[in-house]
Amino acid sequence: MKIYTQRLEQLKPKQQFETIELTFDVRQKSRFRATLKNGVDIGADLPRNGILRSGAYIATAQGDVLQVNAQAENLMQVTAQSEFDLLKAAYHLGNRHVPLMLTPTALYFEPDHVLAEMVMGLGLRVTETLHPFEPESGAYAQHQHDHRLSPIKALHHVHH
Repeated sequence: MKIYTQRLEQLKPKQQFETIELTFDVRQKSRFRATLKNGVDIGADLPRNGILRSGAYIATAQGDVLQVNAQAENLMQVTAQSEFDLLKAAYHLGNRHVPLMLTPTALYFEPDHVLAEMVMGLGLRVTETLHPFEPESGAYAQHQHDHRLSPIKALHHVHH
């Protein structure tokens, strides 16, 4: 079994790599086992320095490289009539410190019917969907900027 022990910041030119899709729950762990699409089992024993973001590369000591991508999983999708309503929902969900993914047109969080009812009570639509989950890393975590996201991401981690 190949054991991936290193995180890579960048690849060498023309570096070959395999890919794997993992849930957010698995990408938070530094040690895990997984199976590639071709049926090969792999293991990871990585340094404990944060979540594997979608698109991250990990490597074995022998130089085998694996790109880790976010797997589609069951999520709650929040949509609204206006950007301001979406902003209000982000504020209220952020105050509850739940992992929250922000996009310009929707918010995503792991299934939680209490939170879904709260958001619906604010007048927003909540539906269950299958979508890759890449939540915000939080105001104090090390994170990479994703310029595709809406400016409301800065308001995710609001304290009273």
